[in-house]
Amino acid sequence: MTTRATRGPRRRTVVALAVILAVLSAFVVRLVDIQVVSANEHVEDSLHVGNLGSTETIHGDRGSIVDANGITLASSVKVYDAQLSPSLIMQLESDEDRPPKVSWHEAAERIAEIVGQDADKLRAAVAANLEENPHSQYYQLANGLSTEKYLELRDLGLVYLAAKPRETRVYPNGAVAGNVVGYVDNAGEGQAGVEQMNAECLAPTSGERTYLRGKDGVVIPGSERTVDAVDGGTVQLTINSDLQWYLQQMIAEEAQKQAAKAGTVTVVEVATGKIRAAAEWPSLDPNDLDASSPDDWGTRVFGTTFEPGSTFKAITAAAALDTGAVDMKTTISAAGRETFPNGAVINDPFRHDTYQYTIAGALIDSSNVALSKIGTTIDSQTRFEYMQKFGVGDKTISFPREEGGVVHAPENWDSQTLYATTFGQAFTVTAPQVAGAYQAIANGGEKIDLSLLESCTTGEGDVVTPPAPHREQIISEKTAAEVTRMLENVSVQGGLSQQIEVPGYRVATKTGTAQKADGGGYIAGKYFTSMVGFAPVDDPQYVVVVTLDEPTKVVSSAATAPAFQKAMTQVLKTYRVSPSTTPMDELLPKYN
Repeated sequence: MTTRATRGPRRRTVVALAVILAVLSAFVVRLVDIQVVSANEHVEDSLHVGNLGSTETIHGDRGSIVDANGITLASSVKVYDAQLSPSLIMQLESDEDRPPKVSWHEAAERIAEIVGQDADKLRAAVAANLEENPHSQYYQLANGLSTEKYLELRDLGLVYLAAKPRETRVYPNGAVAGNVVGYVDNAGEGQAGVEQMNAECLAPTSGERTYLRGKDGVVIPGSERTVDAVDGGTVQLTINSDLQWYLQQMIAEEAQKQAAKAGTVTVVEVATGKIRAAAEWPSLDPNDLDASSPDDWGTRVFGTTFEPGSTFKAITAAAALDTGAVDMKTTISAAGRETFPNGAVINDPFRHDTYQYTIAGALIDSSNVALSKIGTTIDSQTRFEYMQKFGVGDKTISFPREEGGVVHAPENWDSQTLYATTFGQAFTVTAPQVAGAYQAIANGGEKIDLSLLESCTTGEGDVVTPPAPHREQIISEKTAAEVTRMLENVSVQGGLSQQIEVPGYRVATKTGTAQKADGGGYIAGKYFTSMVGFAPVDDPQYVVVVTLDEPTKVVSSAATAPAFQKAMTQVLKTYRVSPSTTPMDELLPKYN
């Protein structure tokens, strides 16, 4: 039987237990809220309180650059910089009670074998380091070691040997498309070429690892938060690296044969405007900038401007034909030298009596006098607008260090410029601009903006393609066909016909030779020569432009003929273009 005396303490005990359980429950609820429900919030807050929060940056890798076929032109790899602690080496060596398992003498032999150094020289270098500073904890052993070498060093188990990883940029194909690809600085930032132009796609996004540490430095369980880094995207170019390699080797050989300062080859696909090759000599190997002159760190293809000379006579003819000012039967009377009504004096490349040229004949003989008369059958403003339509004065792809050339408005033309512009003088262009102009002729009069970028595949795997290139019908199909036929006659009836022949293919070409200007006039004996053409004439596929800067063995456009023939032959071979299946139309007459 329970008495009143025993019921009182028991009731108090039950109440006390209930209070304790309630308090414990409250603690449990709060603990769950802190550790589970609001854990992220509290950890985030705690990282900014006192010195217990730590944040480590996780670096992503810069993206790769690949060619049209996926061949890597630039990539990032992890390398290791290895260091030794000389003072720790000596401390271990002098410990008689607990000597190291591997003596420094033996360790130096193993280390030297791995990093490719002489063991005696390594020991001497460490000794000299200690002599200079007995407490030295740093001796740079080797930089840029591969992962394989790093693992071999790590497996030695030497406490005084450490290696820090870092990202470095490598260019597996060396100088192949080196001037197009560009290079990065020590901070990994693009400084030229595609490395600079497509930096946004290539750039990685850094992540971070945050955590809390206890007073003993140990990471507090559950406090770690990691945001992964995202590697940069992959930039795919329109360039064909195999073709690029061949053309670089070829233009280097041909430029040196002609004792020229430099040479370039540009290849454009007619149906798309895609640049398939942009080769030049001298070239740049981005792996070793110091091996090249700073003058070669940019790009001559996009950065060198020159007067196009006779290559732009086809543009003058196209403008006159397209406006109806002349037709294929028009006759132009032209002597070897003439003085025009405004006082301008124009000379032809060779002396001759007065000829009654056809338009085709004027192009075949490359008569400056005849083209001056053809060009001035339309007013200056209209002709200027046609020049702009064909791309004169506009950059092609906004490539880093690309030049747009210089062309003055008609109101600023003097008496000589009025005529000089009809045969490719008094304004400047780049090789891609010439390629773009001839792409329009080859493509039935439709000009397509040039392009070098195929796509960007982001670090998340999304493929981003650039907007479709602008297309514009700048001359009629009829005009394009007439100019194409005349350019084929230039190839067949011109003085270089045998040198530029590509067996099995009908080719349309035009050469250009222009004196180099120095700002106040022309430099005697200094020429910039070029040749442009497309093939096959019956189904145009590719435009090729070859330039030579100051050839000295042959100073006329004949200097570029061997290079053009080799380049066009290789382009057609690379893309397995079928030979011409229809014969050439009858030859056009040169004179009426």
